[in-house]
Amino acid sequence: MMIKVLLYLAIVVQFVAMYYAVRLIRVTKYNAIWILFIIGFIILAGERLLQLLAAYGLETPLWGMTWFDIVVSICMSIGIVLLDRLLLFTDRLNRHRQLTDRRILTAVLRAEERTRADFSKELHDGLGPLLSSAKISLSALSNQEMDSTKREIYNNTLYVVDEALRSLREISNKLSPHVLSDFGLARGVQHFIDRSKTLHDVKFTWVSNLGKERYDTDIEVVLYRVVCELVTNSLKHAECSEIRLSLMRVGDVLELQYSDNGRGFVPEDMMDCGMGLSNINSRVNSLNGELEMSSAKGKGMRATIKVNVKGAKRIVLPASSHDKSRQIQHPRNHKTNDK
Repeated sequence: MMIKVLLYLAIVVQFVAMYYAVRLIRVTKYNAIWILFIIGFIILAGERLLQLLAAYGLETPLWGMTWFDIVVSICMSIGIVLLDRLLLFTDRLNRHRQLTDRRILTAVLRAEERTRADFSKELHDGLGPLLSSAKISLSALSNQEMDSTKREIYNNTLYVVDEALRSLREISNKLSPHVLSDFGLARGVQHFIDRSKTLHDVKFTWVSNLGKERYDTDIEVVLYRVVCELVTNSLKHAECSEIRLSLMRVGDVLELQYSDNGRGFVPEDMMDCGMGLSNINSRVNSLNGELEMSSAKGKGMRATIKVNVKGAKRIVLPASSHDKSRQIQHPRNHKTNDK
């Protein structure tokens, strides 16, 4: 009796599997796979039916069972081979999609930086000379006799023009940092840290072994923006008193280590919020880099970013290029500059 129940159950299961195979024909490539599986399931169901008839005492031809087994074996074997081809096709499709996403993101970031640079140039070359001319014109009045009221108005106006010039230079530098474009990544980060130290009562520890080395523009701009985003987040939200930052080159890898002693957060909860972490992740992905971030309430945060200075350029190569595994080594000797 148990054999009969199991045979009935096997027939039902094979028809259910055949139903799903029919559905897969409509949604996937290589339909021959599912057609072969459907044939195999039908034959298996027929074989179970013959076995069920034999369990009821009816005679079944032995040659029929043998041929059923042969056909099922052939169908399943060919189906497995085609399924392997389907998996390879899916893997290639995913790699192509990832490459396309990186290209789009890189194009967006480059367009953003070009817009920043153009806007910065317009401010510096257009509005800057006008304010400077206004200051020169005001300075010409300094030798004239004025009563106290006019002198106060003159001094206030001169102060406003000076503040406007200072704000203009600061805005222009934030939009497109000239130190970064002229002197490279290490000097650009150092300049940003120096400016941050003058505005905030926070201790900075800065370590780097880059010196005057220059890298691809995309790498320098992205890492600089990431550093600015991390520091800004710490100063605005973390309520920290110390920030540690290191930027080291080890072989072909640029490794950025960042940490603060602030109040910390849960990274998963902040990725979609206004903390800029999703923006950092997108920028790192545009360089085909790696981002590791850890934090906890009351324990500050740590971030490690690794970018292969050669591998980052793969985002602009043809789609046939493939990622190569990279071995990351730890630095042994480096120069420390703690200010």
